[in-house]
Amino acid sequence: MPIRALIVDDEAPARDELAYLLQAHRDVEALQAASAEEALERIAFDHVDLVFQDIQMPGQDGFHVLSGAQQLPHTPLFVFVTAFDTHAIRAFEENAADYLLKPVSPDRLAKSLERVRRLLAEPPAPARQGAPHLSGAIERLLSSAGQAGAKPLGRLAVEQGGRIALIPTSDVVLIEADDKHVLAVTDTGKLTCHGLSTLAKACDRLAGLPFFQANRAQLINLERIAEFAPWFGGKYCVVMADPARTEVTVSRNRARAFKESIGI
Repeated sequence: MPIRALIVDDEAPARDELAYLLQAHRDVEALQAASAEEALERIAFDHVDLVFQDIQMPGQDGFHVLSGAQQLPHTPLFVFVTAFDTHAIRAFEENAADYLLKPVSPDRLAKSLERVRRLLAEPPAPARQGAPHLSGAIERLLSSAGQAGAKPLGRLAVEQGGRIALIPTSDVVLIEADDKHVLAVTDTGKLTCHGLSTLAKACDRLAGLPFFQANRAQLINLERIAEFAPWFGGKYCVVMADPARTEVTVSRNRARAFKESIGI
């Protein structure tokens, strides 16, 4: 049967990318919403069967949308789509059907839709939702995302040659934000990060990896530091191990955390 899906994300590129992937599934009609308020309105009036929900959004987050939808006569299934896995357990405890990590692969999306189709075909029953499936669901999440026993999110989506490329985070010397973009600095140059509009989102995207926010505009790879030295005003000057020997200033209020992060 046809599935009316709603993609909820405050970033238009992320919505468009998932909508593009869904075009391969002819039984899925994709709608979009850019905020929690818009999402709840569409769920209430557009008879949505499935919601692909980003978790972290300005104002009210994805769990607010899930909670609000559960108060409606028709509650759709929820699949959380996010750049980090720290909310996985809560997502399944809140009866989410699945949990996808960005960037979403076509194969992983197809498997998620197979699960959704099975759930939609079942009659409403307590066994359809909730905690009894929690451990198995999380095991599937970790297996499909390749996260078990490994550092999370080992690749970063960047714009390269008009396409979206996935580069190892170990190749990233630092992340820096300007007025319009978030850039990944590598040994070969600067690349625009895909789907990241702020340095805060880059921090979330790289959670659990050896990156440290040195100041308001820069996030450095601790494993790519060549040398560092105390600087005036309680700051530190860090020289990165890239061909340009990029210098980064660790702000005074981050100096103590920096020393702790490198074990001194």
